[in-house]
Amino acid sequence: MTHPLHATLPLAVTLGLATSSAFAFEPAGQDVTYDVGDEAFEGYLATAEGEARGTVLVIHDWDGLDDYERERADMLAAQGYDAFAVDLYGQGNRPAEIEARKAETARLYEDRERMRRLTLAGLAEAREQGAARPTVVMGYCFGGAVVLEFARSGEAEDVAGYATFHGGLATPEGQSYDGDTAPILIAHGGADQSISLDDVATLGEELEDAGVTYEIQVYSGAPHAFTVFTEDRYQQRADEKSWAAFQNLLDEVL
Repeated sequence: MTHPLHATLPLAVTLGLATSSAFAFEPAGQDVTYDVGDEAFEGYLATAEGEARGTVLVIHDWDGLDDYERERADMLAAQGYDAFAVDLYGQGNRPAEIEARKAETARLYEDRERMRRLTLAGLAEAREQGAARPTVVMGYCFGGAVVLEFARSGEAEDVAGYATFHGGLATPEGQSYDGDTAPILIAHGGADQSISLDDVATLGEELEDAGVTYEIQVYSGAPHAFTVFTEDRYQQRADEKSWAAFQNLLDEVL
């Protein structure tokens, strides 16, 4: 099967779009409002031109869904995928203060069932909007921890892979991975002071023991949040290498 759009859009061009436009981003997709129970949420849908190769579900960082996730979704759409950025906080809830962000993440860390339910609802909304199957689930920082929670749960059908970028890696007590879990990519900064290399090693041992197909990429000198274009901690080399590793995963499973 050939993928002309993917073949004609080199990685360097794709990343160039992101890094050069980080301060003047104009969304190519559309915001999508949806309900989970009696709560309103607002995700973001970017669709491929022509037949999509599959869908990427994007899970946001601790500050909620913003233009960073929208831009990543647009990048994926330009490469021939449908992409849906999930909202786990609720419509209009985009905390700006550190304490408010801590409170929002704590709410979900302390209620894992809600975390999984809202992620599943985002996936269901993506499919309701016509997003292609199968799906790869990816996330950044807090969103990376959500990805692994989702992977351990095994609650979603037709998920072909997972990817976490500088995300939380710890497995809660009482949880474990299953050998039937789809392949997982872990992209981590070697200079991350929030999540240690010991945490990386522990996760690797868990995945190995469970028989999960996984790949761990560690980028020297890369701090926490190394992929975030607008942050001082952004490291282009690690961002490009981790994005290329993610493209390899997509090529393999979609």
